[in-house]
Formats: sequence, C-alpha cells, structure tokens
Amino acid sequence: MNQEINIEQIRSYGGVELLAKQLVAGFITGLHKSPFHGFSVEFAEHRLYNTGESTRHIDWKVFGKTDRLYTKRYEEETNLRCHILVDTSSSMYYPEKSKGKIAFALLGAGVIANMLQKQRDAVSLVTFSDKIETQTAVKSTHTHIHQIFTELNRVLLQDQGKKSSSISDTLHAIADKIHKRSMVVIFSDMFEKSTDTDQLFMALQHLRHNNHEVLLFHVTDHATEKDFAFDERPYEFIDIESGEKIKAQPSQVKEYYKKAIDEYYHELKLRCGKYKIDFVEADINKGFDQVLNSFLIRRSKMK
Repeated sequence: MNQEINIEQIRSYGGVELLAKQLVAGFITGLHKSPFHGFSVEFAEHRLYNTGESTRHIDWKVFGKTDRLYTKRYEEETNLRCHILVDTSSSMYYPEKSKGKIAFALLGAGVIANMLQKQRDAVSLVTFSDKIETQTAVKSTHTHIHQIFTELNRVLLQDQGKKSSSISDTLHAIADKIHKRSMVVIFSDMFEKSTDTDQLFMALQHLRHNNHEVLLFHVTDHATEKDFAFDERPYEFIDIESGEKIKAQPSQVKEYYKKAIDEYYHELKLRCGKYKIDFVEADINKGFDQVLNSFLIRRSKMK
C-alpha cells in the first residue's frame, strides 16, 4: 500500500475507521512492543524493600551498587492519556483533488487512536483551525473511539471552506487545559495565519514546559509546497485560507519562495530538537505507510 492516501482510497476501504484498523494490523507486525506504551508512569523515588513485597519493582542496578534492596515508587500508574490535535484549516485540504494532507492527518490520527485504545490508553481528539472546533473527552472505551472515527470521517468529507489557522492559540489553550502529564500528537502543515513565528515556537515550548510528551507530524506536499516543482507556464497562485491571488510564472517567484520556506522549515525542525519534540517530516508523496511505519519502528527502538 506504499502510495499517497486520498479520499477515494479511504472510501474504498469503508472509511477512516476500517482503513486505520487494517493499517494498525500491518504496523504492529514485527514490533516487539507498542512504541506508545507506558509514557504516563512517572518515577518518584526509591524506598527500602520490605520482606514479602512483590519483587517486580526492585531496582537491581541500585542493589548492585549498594548491596541493599530498594524498590521504585511511582507517582501514578494510570494508562497513557493522549491528545491528538488535527489542523483542519483550509490549507490542509490541499491538493484539492485528493485532499492529500488532511487525508494523511486524519488517517494518522485514526491509526494512533486505534493503537492506543488496544492498550486501554485514553485518547482525546481535538480539531482546530483559527479556533478549537472539536474537543472530545479523554477516554479509552470502544464507544468513545468509534465516536472519534465518526468525527474524523465528518472532517474528511466536509467542504474545506475558508478557514485560517491559529496553531499558537490552540496549543496555548490545550497546554492550559491539560493538567496531568500527557502525550500530545499534532498533525499540521504548520502554516500559521500570524507572521510572528516566535508565537508559534513559544506555544510548542509551552507544551513541553508543562512536561507533556509532544510529537509533531509536519504534513506537507514537498513537491509543490517545499520544492515549488511547477511547470514553467503562467499560473494563478491562490492562498487557500485568505483567497488572495497572484498571477505569475514559477521562475518569477521560486527563488524568493524557496528561500523563505526553507528558512522556516529549518527553524521549525531546529526548535523542535531544542524543545525535545519528536519531529516527523510527513511528505504525503512518500506514501502513508512508509512515513508512519518508519516512525513507529524508530520510536519502538527508543524504548
């Protein structure tokens, strides 16, 4: 299935839910353990082992150094809480014919939600453009996950309209609402309506400052959005979110465009590294399974 995921392919599988479950079955094959397991267990302190207690949490490394038995005490051992954020602004519905970016994002959200539910982890879905549009509760029941898939399908099939994106406002709002340490997974092209990129980076830092595990899938169509690979002929370039139009030949704007976009992409990746945010370049032209599968395998090796 190494190809771009588009709306027709999703329909042929019966919707986001069925295709996501089929993809999960393929991704899990060969993985020794889920790459998402156990993020919510937080070590608190050591305490002396008492005879008769379970030996499960004995720290054998400490025993080797001190010749005394200590157990690890954990602050909490509840299941993982994951908030999946999907950017539904108009630019995410590009390319218009295939809805390539939004299709990738919604399928990615579905795959991760399904994997976590199988582990009995709690999941919330947040969709946003210039404001938060949908925010579900954080639950792990089958009914709840089915409701999330219903919402993912609705977003996929809706008209893109004219919706700008305010990623920084959304991330600040989510960071303020989430009180317990959680995983936050973001699917976005990171095209912000504001020209002040520092606001966006401050919002990402806000999540990490609150000790949340953050994963950013930077969803793009590299061929046109990054490499500006257009045939040399007259075009009318339209800002999907604002409706602004510019008539030009690619050669007239390519150098300026590529310089600006390359600098922004480089800075975004650099900041994510600085804040210890897992940054995933999700080029829809590489194929959904290639991008997500390589990411899951890489994360499984990190544990």
